[in-house]
Amino acid sequence: MSSTTTNSEEVRVIEAGEPPTRFARGWHCLGLLRDFRDGQPHQISAFGTELVVFAGENRKVNVLNAFCPHMGGNLALGTVKDDTIACPFHDWRWRGDGRCAEIPYARRVPPLARTKSWTTLERNGQLYVWHDPQGSMPTDEITIPEIARYGDPGWTDWTWKTLKVDGANCRELVDNVVDMAHFFYVHYSMPQYFRNVFEGHVATQVMRSKPRADALDVTISTNYDQEGRSDASYFGPSYMIDKLWSGSDGNEPSMILVNCHYPVSPTSFVLQYGVIVKKPEGVSDEVADEMAAGVSAGVAIGFEQDVEIWKNKSSIDNPLLSEEDGPVYQLRRWYQQFYVDVEAIEPEMINRFEYEIDTERALASWQEEIDANVAAGRSAIPAPAS
Repeated sequence: MSSTTTNSEEVRVIEAGEPPTRFARGWHCLGLLRDFRDGQPHQISAFGTELVVFAGENRKVNVLNAFCPHMGGNLALGTVKDDTIACPFHDWRWRGDGRCAEIPYARRVPPLARTKSWTTLERNGQLYVWHDPQGSMPTDEITIPEIARYGDPGWTDWTWKTLKVDGANCRELVDNVVDMAHFFYVHYSMPQYFRNVFEGHVATQVMRSKPRADALDVTISTNYDQEGRSDASYFGPSYMIDKLWSGSDGNEPSMILVNCHYPVSPTSFVLQYGVIVKKPEGVSDEVADEMAAGVSAGVAIGFEQDVEIWKNKSSIDNPLLSEEDGPVYQLRRWYQQFYVDVEAIEPEMINRFEYEIDTERALASWQEEIDANVAAGRSAIPAPAS
């Protein structure tokens, strides 16, 4: 911790630190399988390098280093031929396992003609790639869980959005797991109950909340007594599944939100998020898809508000906290396990930790603010700049 003295008083000095140059070990979602199975190569900037993603006739989605080790051609500008990606420079053809399958003008393929093939996982209609600076292979214990309701005819398909965030490290996104208070000020909701559990590679946030009565343009419902429920868990460093219930849903969630990201550089990342929605009985697929698009638009408002904060804030390694701010330092210790060698993981990074925030004081203060806004006819949402 850092402090300085001015006018005989000690003040806190922000320690911004440097973003990690290492990228997290774990599964990272690159996007939807349906978008990569179009017979075209796709270039993705991730982990400080360039990747090419393609699917051949066998429909398997492959991820290779983007630049051909022959003469450096960009495979993402090449052509998918059968189950290979052909370089646009000299037509060297690369299989999904990284081996060169054919050089049309040559008698034989050199024995060393290999490029890096990235380990992938196809699940939940999404493509995941494994990253580890040590070169380890993933285990079943740290895999991405299946979303049981994906593919169910009673649920919609993914409504998906992608956003590049420049000027911030992806730790800013993960900090939200414990940040109870920002839901009121940034997302216009009132957390009634807020609890965190960290254990192993999973970090969970359990929240019950009500919409703010002074934020009419953001809340979906005008029933301000209706309590929503959110059970959200990060599985590894970058992939969160959030099950969401409205007050009348009972035991079955009405929506599942996925929030995920992959790093581009130490100071930029790609944020992706999508929803699937339970179809109401008697509603056509077209109407259900429109409902999902509407829900996704609402989710987008929240993420855009977060992004604006991240892009304009300082990185801070020594946040000054009140007890209602939640276990920020414990979360960051959990998160650190993905940035060290496996041999350097310490028990405090993975041992079970639980914390419940007492929301009584916050709710009383927030209700006073809401009542004053409603009485004065003010909205909590800032007016757009003229």
